[in-house]
Parts: sequence; C-alpha cells; structure tokens
Amino acid sequence: MVGESLQSISPVRVRFAPSPTGSPHIGNIRTALFNFLFARANNGKMILRIEDTDQGRKSEGAVEEILSSLQWLGINWDEGPYDEAGGSAGDYGPYFQSQRLDIYNIHANNLIDSGLLYHCFCSSERLDQLRKENQLLKQPIKYDRHCLKTLDKQKRVQLAESGQPHILRFYVRSQNELIVLNDIIRNDVSWDPNLIDDFIAIKSDGFPTYHFANVVDDHLMNITHVLRAEEWLSSSPRHLLLYQAFGWKAPNFAHLPMILGTDRSKLSKRHGSTALLEYRKKGLLPETMINFMALLGWALDDKTEFFSYHELVDSFSLDRVTKSGAIFDFDKLNWMNGAYIRALSIDDLLERSLPYLERTFIDGGLHDDVKRPIDKEYLRQILVLVQERIKTLDELTYMTSIFFLDIVDYEGVEWEQNQWTIDDIKSSLESVLSEFRSINSWELGVIEKTLRTLAENLDVKAGRLFGLLRLVVTGRPSSPPLFQMLHVLGKKRTCNRVEAVLSIIGAE
Repeated sequence: MVGESLQSISPVRVRFAPSPTGSPHIGNIRTALFNFLFARANNGKMILRIEDTDQGRKSEGAVEEILSSLQWLGINWDEGPYDEAGGSAGDYGPYFQSQRLDIYNIHANNLIDSGLLYHCFCSSERLDQLRKENQLLKQPIKYDRHCLKTLDKQKRVQLAESGQPHILRFYVRSQNELIVLNDIIRNDVSWDPNLIDDFIAIKSDGFPTYHFANVVDDHLMNITHVLRAEEWLSSSPRHLLLYQAFGWKAPNFAHLPMILGTDRSKLSKRHGSTALLEYRKKGLLPETMINFMALLGWALDDKTEFFSYHELVDSFSLDRVTKSGAIFDFDKLNWMNGAYIRALSIDDLLERSLPYLERTFIDGGLHDDVKRPIDKEYLRQILVLVQERIKTLDELTYMTSIFFLDIVDYEGVEWEQNQWTIDDIKSSLESVLSEFRSINSWELGVIEKTLRTLAENLDVKAGRLFGLLRLVVTGRPSSPPLFQMLHVLGKKRTCNRVEAVLSIIGAE
C-alpha cells in the first residue's frame, strides 16, 4: 500500500501555497483560513509559500494581493515572504518557488540516477497525435514511453546536455498494490497505479511542475499536514508516488469540501464576486469574512453561527469539517455583516467608515473631486442614526449623503401623492418653514413637539405630514428617524431644503 500517512506528528506545521495567477478568491482564502485555524488550535506554525513556477500564467501584482488579503483578515503567517520583492522570514526559505530551482534540480537528478525520472524529447505535435489516437481507441490518455523505449539512458542524458528541448517525466512503475490515501476528512481513497500516466516533473523551461515542487518543498519545510481544496484530491496519487520514490513519509492530508453557489454548482463569477478584496471594497468587515468562511465546510454544532477569533481557534478541529460541498450564500453574508456592524461601538464604526466616505464620488465616496476629511463629531451623530440600517460599509455613502448635500436631488419625485395636491403641499410647507424659523433652540424635543402641534393645527394626520417632510428633506421615501435626522441636519440646512421645494412646486 502506497501512501500511509503520519497519524500523529508534533509540532504541527501547515502551509498555504497559492499561485500568483490572479486575484485570490474565496476558495483560496478559505483554504488559508483553515490552515491558519488548525495551526493556531494546535500551537503550530503556518508557512506561506508562493508557488510561482508557472511563469506563463503569473499575474502582475498578484503576490501583493495575496499578502494584502491575508493581512486584511489577520491571517498572519509564521514563516514566508513579507513583501512582493521576495523578502522573507523563516529558516526554510526562500519561500518563492522560482527562487528554489537549484533545490529542485538536485532532487530531480537524484531521481534520474535512480531511474525514476527520464528525459522526454517528444514534440507537442507528436503528443497531440498520441492523445487523439488514445481518444479514438477509447483508451486512457497516457504517454507511450517512446523516448524511454527508443533511447537508452546515456543517449537521453547526452541529448539533454547538448541543449535538445526536453521535459522530465516520472516513471510510474506497474504494481499490484493500490495507491491509498488515508485522508483525514474522506478516510481511505484509492487509485489503480496502472492507470496513471508518466506525469511531467520538470517542464521544458526548467521549472518544476506543481506536483514535483510541492512534494519537495513540503518535505524540506517539515510540513506535517496538507490542508487543501478537494480539486487536488485527484493529484494525490502522483504526490504519494513521489514521496515513495524519494523514500520520504507523506504528511497527513485533508481535502477540504468544494465551495458551491446557491444553485449547488461550483462557485464562480456568475454567482457574484469571488475575489476576496472585492468584499473589502464592498464594505464587508474582516471579522465577518473570517466568521463566514469558517462556516464554509466546518461547524461547531447545528445552531452556533457567530464566533470571535478566539472562539474559532478554541473550537476548530478537522473532525468537524464536512465532506459535502459548502454553500456560499451572499445574502447570508450581508446579513451577518449587518449584525457585526450593529455590534460595533460608534467610535469603531466611525474609524472604519472614514476610508469609504472620504473617497471621491467616482470611487464610491462623498466628494466630487478630491478626498477631503469629514468632521468626525458630525459624522458620529449621523452614524447613530444609520448604524441599524446598513449591512455593508459602502452603503454609508448613500445613507449619509443626505447629511452632506447642499442641494437635494428631487428628480423623479412625485409630489402629488397620498391625496396631497400641490396647493396642500405648498400651504403645509409654508407653515412648516414658518414654525422652523421661529425655533430658537434646535433641540430634538422642540422639533418633535413643533411638528406634532403643527399637524394638529393643520388638521393633517401626523404621519402624512412627517412623510411629506421626509421627502422634502431627503428626496427619498425612506430615511433615518425624522426628528433625529432634522436635529442632526441643523436648522439652516433643513430650512434651505424646505425653501428649495417651495421654489420647485411654485414654478410648476
């Protein structure tokens, strides 16, 4: 039996090893989070390793996004790179695979010497033709070992040393035993080795494949547990064969459940944004994302949904991770974020709000052209009114803009509604304006008493008058509580808006 993994190893060392081929998405970061929680729960260490051997797919700025995503969530690695340039901290570096080519070459040469890696010079055209023939014959798509059969080892080495383009393939020996992985989450999973192709270990550009590099690195970095996405389960037999070829013990493996959309298909862009940092732009809190992602495939019980960081660390274990796919529900995420926002102190909410509100309008903020600071005391009063109504921080721009506008947008407002005529509206607002101007102390209680008394004097239902005034002050059918809103807006701004509407309806 190939692939008997370690059952108890101390100290725990895990790794998160993303490829810098684009923006890190929810699936990537969920994997990072589970590794992080497992390490912290077991007093272990988490290593961050950048698997950048696929140079053709490397994306500009992707490493920076990976680091920023983890840092935003507070997923702090113990060893690994601390900047995009390759600076690193730890005893097992470098932590960029592109800087470890000499290490891979040494281990590749060891397997060449033992006959378990061999040079392959077949052109892409020949391999394509072979693939088509296999498909026509409905046979497994496997390399036919042409170079191994037609060239002896000495000739293959000579051709490689002369500069002939080539790759290095792993020789998968025929055997009667199944390759068995004892997965922590999925128990025993087995494969027939005779169906496995002689896979590529070193590419023609001299860079290792994922299969070869991650096995070498995991061994040399003393990784004890590999927690990775379910999609890598099918690669496991290749990795176990490499461990066997090197004479190394394999680490423990745990393949995490797939993340699905609400339609139970694999989560993708058609379900909504999957890039992690998009959620920061949308105004999701990092603690919300940590809590929500922890529940994508793990649960303490069937009722607990909210966890602090320390509660997650204390509770996390792999035996509570499910095999079945985890549903990513965007509505639930927003609901949870709203609950976290409501739990914030006003001062905390204020500090978190400023980066969103002080942006320019084109970036989703309040300002037309340049970023400008906001009066914190004024904003504090506003946040008290809207905190219960928002689910994400980027909603604050819309919610709070009515408190900063000099001119309200009344486009599309239908004034003649709820049995109000233009004459009724004009008459009522003139009375409101007169009463407001006469208020010497613009206090909450005074504002409320004035408006309720006025409604009685006008013989108008208070709700109708208040609804009209809300529309006048905001241009919107709904808003924060009316009296508190008027108090925060102030007498001058409130009166200006009543005057503006009187001017509009007077011209109609």
